[in-house]
Amino acid sequence: MNQPNLLLSRRVALLGGAGLLGASSLARAQAPAATAGQVIDINRARTDPIPIALPNFAGSSPDAQRLGQNITQVITNNLRNSGLFRPVAREAYIQTPEAAAGAPRFQDWRVIGAQALVTGRAEPQGDRARIEFRLWEVNSEQQLQGTAYTAAANNWRQIAHVISDVIYERMLGEKGYFDTRIVYVAESGPRDRRTRRLAIMDQDGENNRFLTDGTFQALTPRFHPNARQIAFMSYNNNQPRVYLFDLNSGRQEVLGNFQGMTLSPRFSPDGRSVVLSSARGGDANIFVVDLASRRERQLTSGGGLDVSPSYSPDGSQIVFNSDRGGDQQIYVMDANGGGVRRISFGNGRYATPVWSPRGDLIAFTRMGGGRFGIGVMRPDGSGERILSEGWSMEGPSFAPNGRVLTFYRETRARDSRGGGYSARLAMIDIAGFNERQVITPTDATDPSWSPLLSS
Repeated sequence: MNQPNLLLSRRVALLGGAGLLGASSLARAQAPAATAGQVIDINRARTDPIPIALPNFAGSSPDAQRLGQNITQVITNNLRNSGLFRPVAREAYIQTPEAAAGAPRFQDWRVIGAQALVTGRAEPQGDRARIEFRLWEVNSEQQLQGTAYTAAANNWRQIAHVISDVIYERMLGEKGYFDTRIVYVAESGPRDRRTRRLAIMDQDGENNRFLTDGTFQALTPRFHPNARQIAFMSYNNNQPRVYLFDLNSGRQEVLGNFQGMTLSPRFSPDGRSVVLSSARGGDANIFVVDLASRRERQLTSGGGLDVSPSYSPDGSQIVFNSDRGGDQQIYVMDANGGGVRRISFGNGRYATPVWSPRGDLIAFTRMGGGRFGIGVMRPDGSGERILSEGWSMEGPSFAPNGRVLTFYRETRARDSRGGGYSARLAMIDIAGFNERQVITPTDATDPSWSPLLSS
């Protein structure tokens, strides 16, 4: 499989009227920072989403106009789905997209209630495409961002995600999460004979494809920090082992022929090692495997099942769940295995902990009273909050900005036979609002969110 990262050449407009001014290298370049009054507090945006106008990007030919329309629609969907933006109905627009791309008439956008305006132009150039966009604050008539992207024409969807991230960051003051992918387990077949394949898609559910053929069961996929490799558990040859999957080549390799079952892998923040659980005898303990030497180092010992380890963003600590105290709870330890302390004390059993990329929260699954919940707590165990509850749900994974979680939810299917169920991916803001389903071709479980692809 080809690596999805997009190679973009960019030019940045520095508040320069209708034309794009200045030049930058391939690295990300930003227009001057917005003033404090132009950055919207996210807590405010949750209750009062930002009204934003997104006329179709203009183009000089029918093909260019179709490309511009497609790009604008992806941007609109991204911003709307975040729950923090409210796209203004296009029926209310007064100025045409072509005219707005040249010089916005701000009074025409103020009168329809737009606080922000996005204008742009799309031009196919053979097998390449040049996409220009500008972000305006309507009330001050100030340009907040202006950028041009040149890339392969078939990468137009990723360009739209990159533009969405720029708008999100300029308006809200923190990184976006739209130019990302989600790897998950695609499930099909009867519940007692499920086929489980690795699958990958853009965060909005598009460009879905299968990575494995289902010959062997695949579970718990997790992204490498460079987004080009996945660690997962496979039952290849009826031996449960951790495997590595290269997204560029499609090559799979076993991490190591270690004693016992290996499961629940996750990469270290520097990408140089994998932390996992290994079941040997009646216990399961946590080990770290160096990727260069394939040498293992044991971190936990003693009775109980220690599983689902996850590093803190700085690599100094590891969170995991264990029944060492007689019930399944969440523990945190130093990265060398010392200083183990329990942090979960609510009603129920806890599982699948994962550290936020921002380091401020740990997400988890809680089970009790016949219900499941997806929640978050601080790394010391304080501030526990359940974001969503239901019959069955599990496997939270943070977006790279730590603002949104994905997880999977099972629901009972109501049919004449009874006993049916479906498993679907969902997303929810860490404040517990804007939960929505992500459409996949099959049932879906065990999601893992990638880092930003173009960072």
